[in-house]
Amino acid sequence: MNAVAARPARLAVRALAFSYGERVALDGVSFEVAPGEIFGFLGPNGAGKSTLFAILAGLLPARSGELLLDGERLDPASAALRARMGVVFQEPSLDAKLSCRENLLLGAALFRVPRREAEGRATTLLASAGLGDRARESAGRLSGGLRRRLELARALVHSPELLLLDEPTTGLDAPSFRRTWDELARLRRSEGLTVILTTHRPDEAECCDRLAVLSHGRVVAVETPESLRSRVAGDVVQVEAEEPEGLAAEIEARFGLPAHPAPGGVAVRRERGHELVPRLVEAFPAGRFRSVSVRRPTLADAFLQITGETLAEEAGR
Repeated sequence: MNAVAARPARLAVRALAFSYGERVALDGVSFEVAPGEIFGFLGPNGAGKSTLFAILAGLLPARSGELLLDGERLDPASAALRARMGVVFQEPSLDAKLSCRENLLLGAALFRVPRREAEGRATTLLASAGLGDRARESAGRLSGGLRRRLELARALVHSPELLLLDEPTTGLDAPSFRRTWDELARLRRSEGLTVILTTHRPDEAECCDRLAVLSHGRVVAVETPESLRSRVAGDVVQVEAEEPEGLAAEIEARFGLPAHPAPGGVAVRRERGHELVPRLVEAFPAGRFRSVSVRRPTLADAFLQITGETLAEEAGR
């Protein structure tokens, strides 16, 4: 997606901080999101994403810092902010015993949307989510992908200007992933919706206009996905093998190249990566590798380059 041109910030956060006792979860987090922008926070479990999401959603009070919506300073827990924001949590929050339509009408009632308007919004949103013919069906009978669509519809029932999403496609299959992102792109185009999300998925992060790289509670980079990927020079040689930690150390010792354990094996960064493949195969005994391939850098590689960590590292925070 193309980066959004510079405009006054829809949401600006400055020097946000939070600690659990002596453990710092957020350390001076600052960022700005333009109207109509899809802005993501990329980081592993433990980077501070959940704490940041909870503060933005009004569930936790920040220890320090400020939040401005269209230039107006607001408390994250204020009714004024919540009225203009829709929230989709990572964990299911639908009432499984209510019908799809009843879930939307309940959400509308919480925001004091007039009944007639709420009825119309529910009909429109259910149709957009592909749930028009299942409006009377209980939410508990829906598949995971359909429940996620219903969660998104409920978050939009009061016509918010800002949508906050926590790991929006975790657990979804590929078709549901594409459907979710097609709908977010449509809402941005048709309604100018501003979207802020947290994710640890490189493929999901690619869908954002800009990304904030979050590591140990700090924003260490804010750039477009393309700009972040460009920080990794050359190719990535992917070696699938057992005992990746030991293999990475051995590759570094033999070839003097940066090698890092990755899911299922080792990633080695090198210009003209195809030239390294035969040298690797010759240097190790037959059967040491399951496979060797060459690919272009991903956002997971960029995260590793910037932070020295993988997107799978750290304990939950």
